[in-house]
Amino acid sequence: MKYDKIIEAKFVKRPNRFIAHVEIDGREKTVHVKNTGRCKELLVPGAKVILEDCSHVPTRKTKYSLIAVWKGNMLVNMDSQAPNMAVFSGLKNNLVPSLTNLKKIQREVKFGNSRFDLYFESERDKGFIEVKGVTLEKDSVAMFPDAPTDRGAKHVLEMIDVVNAGYRGIIFFLVQMQGPKLFHPNFTMDEKFSKALMQAEQQGVEIMVYDSLVTPNSLTLNKAMNYTTNSP
Repeated sequence: MKYDKIIEAKFVKRPNRFIAHVEIDGREKTVHVKNTGRCKELLVPGAKVILEDCSHVPTRKTKYSLIAVWKGNMLVNMDSQAPNMAVFSGLKNNLVPSLTNLKKIQREVKFGNSRFDLYFESERDKGFIEVKGVTLEKDSVAMFPDAPTDRGAKHVLEMIDVVNAGYRGIIFFLVQMQGPKLFHPNFTMDEKFSKALMQAEQQGVEIMVYDSLVTPNSLTLNKAMNYTTNSP
């Protein structure tokens, strides 16, 4: 997926999870943050950030949205809406070997009391996909989540019902950077989610983890990554 217009800025501070203050051409501006996670290891004072120019939207209170940040030499996309679009595009372009030549791909589809990000049908099978964007990295290891998420654990456990009903159920982690060598759930931050993921895999839910090709104005599905659902 691509952004139409972007600019660079310098991060100053984040008063709350919805907005940040950045410096543009020496002037401090308030911008929208397209990620409600903590992102504390990313949004540090002085960090170079990428903003999406949304000035063409008349109803917005802020002119820009913060979408990416440089972590050293690694560019991290932190737009929480981007992973769904990138995975959707990746499936359409046959970038996931076990999910090629799909006859149907649909967003936001209900199953029972749940609503999953994607539904697909192929000649062989049909199923549901829940996409999780990953922005947390430490020592070349990517982890999810970066904050406790009861909603995330609920989605994972509901995916077991999908499998029991005869569908493929997939939890798809898109690491929003290129560089990490391994992924595992963040047991230290959220043991409930991490144990739910282990349980789901044991009961037939598929876990897929891909990294991304990230540029200042795009996020593209890249390659499958090694992962473990066990506690490190």
